[in-house]
Amino acid sequence: MTIFTTPLTLPRPDLSSLKSHFATRVISKTESALPFRLKQTLLEKALNEAFQQPLADNEFYFLEGRQLGLEFSDLEIKIIISCEGERLIVCDGDQADAWIKGQARDFLQLANRELDPDTLFFQRRLLIEGNTELGLAVKNLLDSIDWDDLPKATRMGIEWLSRLPL
Repeated sequence: MTIFTTPLTLPRPDLSSLKSHFATRVISKTESALPFRLKQTLLEKALNEAFQQPLADNEFYFLEGRQLGLEFSDLEIKIIISCEGERLIVCDGDQADAWIKGQARDFLQLANRELDPDTLFFQRRLLIEGNTELGLAVKNLLDSIDWDDLPKATRMGIEWLSRLPL
């Protein structure tokens, strides 16, 4: 009869994917439970504050009368925006002239300037569907914006979101 004298050790599970799954589920469920008007009000305020200078410089002219969809595939969230005058608006519905699709982490890496738009698009981590001319205009605008000029609250919000386990 053999008796083992060394304790049995089990490998520690990697909880990062569990945390990531939990965070994406919470965000997805919370977003889907909010009324559209509330989401619209909050997003429009945030977008218009974040892009105040590019809007004042008429850099969103190409979005006048058109709709751009942003799809965060992993979060099952879709947002459609347009521009009226010098103001970004969030539209109801699910039809857009062009869609930019990707995972939330990729959009955050773009916003944090960890990766440039060309890299994300060429690696097919962000995809343009529909009116590619409109999608490319947005990509070029994102590439031209000096992110350091964004309001401090916007930069801090992006940094905070980047710490979430998405």
